[in-house]
Amino acid sequence: MQHAGTHVMAGRVSEFRFRRFRLRVVDGKDRGKEQISSGSELSVGTAAGNHLVLTDPTVSRHHAVIEAKPQGFLLRDLDSTNGSTLAGYRVGWAYLKPGAVIGAGGTLLRFDVLEEEASEPVSPEERFGRVTGRSLAMRRIFAVLPRIAASDSTLLIEGETGTGKGLLAESIHQASPRAGGPFVVIDCGSIPPSLIESELFGHARGAFTGAHAARIGAFEAAKGGTIFLDEIGELPLAMQPNLLRALEERLIRRVGTVEPIRLDVRIIAATNKELRQAVNRGTFRSDLYYRLDVVRLELPPLRERVEDIPALVAHFYEQLAGEGSVPPPDLVATLSQHAFPGNVRELRSAVERAVLMGDPSLWSGILRGDPAPQESGAAATEGDPFDPALSFRAAKEQAMARWERGYVTELMRRTGGNLSRAGREARMDRTHLRELVRRYGTPSKDE
Repeated sequence: MQHAGTHVMAGRVSEFRFRRFRLRVVDGKDRGKEQISSGSELSVGTAAGNHLVLTDPTVSRHHAVIEAKPQGFLLRDLDSTNGSTLAGYRVGWAYLKPGAVIGAGGTLLRFDVLEEEASEPVSPEERFGRVTGRSLAMRRIFAVLPRIAASDSTLLIEGETGTGKGLLAESIHQASPRAGGPFVVIDCGSIPPSLIESELFGHARGAFTGAHAARIGAFEAAKGGTIFLDEIGELPLAMQPNLLRALEERLIRRVGTVEPIRLDVRIIAATNKELRQAVNRGTFRSDLYYRLDVVRLELPPLRERVEDIPALVAHFYEQLAGEGSVPPPDLVATLSQHAFPGNVRELRSAVERAVLMGDPSLWSGILRGDPAPQESGAAATEGDPFDPALSFRAAKEQAMARWERGYVTELMRRTGGNLSRAGREARMDRTHLRELVRRYGTPSKDE
């Protein structure tokens, strides 16, 4: 029997099936303790919010997570201090075999697959609002969105840059009982730290230099609707207690006043970081993480749902070339072979360039962000043009993704794919480097 699979009804996948699994401590301070998965994910750490809570001080607060995926059971280390090991080798991620023994700090855990099956629903729809996806990964998300949209619970959306977190948040708002209210977006990564409290909560006249008039903040502006806190992982640590207090008390105070203002908003937050890793590093408060993590969705990168590319290309092509326009098969084939480190945002830009160029002989230039393996990081970015139609932030992210891909590709080529040696040469944490290698599909090996 496969570890994970699908159930097909009337030609359509109707549910994602997987075997339940168990983690049992076979050596260490918590010997004998075990946990059986209740869903497709099981997390391990010393923090109370984990499924398997350990007391071993060599285990990080959020140490690792195991996820049931169509390919099998995936172990991911969450940038833990002492790492996760298999057969004595430290790993960032790996697919597990039944009976595998995982090292977490000074604790050994045995992974076993049980006979009992569990399942998660898969939506028959290929769209939710303006978000499109026919892949199993996206339709698993679509299956839970109607209930999420109908609730007023705080929602955390995680996913790489360009996966569509903002579009998903807006689609959830439009499908919610608050759809008639405003949808207010705050980009926590683009506001200077000195101004972010005023942007969120407003200020009174004279509260600080330049405050010539009273001003309401984003929370007040979103009254009756939804506030979307984008890139919440970039929120300065000093500001996090203020946001935590607002979420717990549902009250805010404008800067320079003591009068409380009661909130009437739904909060949706998004980040391109794994916040559990940020908690481990001490750059994000654990209590704020748990307050945000009432409901959590993870948007998969485009490389993990390549079957969505043809539909997305068709959608963008019609949107950009005019109603009824159909993308040429050669264009779809060209784009389907690309890794898209910039995800859906990069794909849309590539389609837009193809529409502007028109001539198929010019399509080889639409994939600027895919440097050949022999190119160095400098060569991959030198003189590389940007799309002036993009916002400053989107253009910067696109350029950074191109540079990052080229740098990692050349670094791994020069070091023969050896992660440890590459990490030393780049003076980079090996866990972070491993994640970049995985993101860009660069060949590698551990020592």
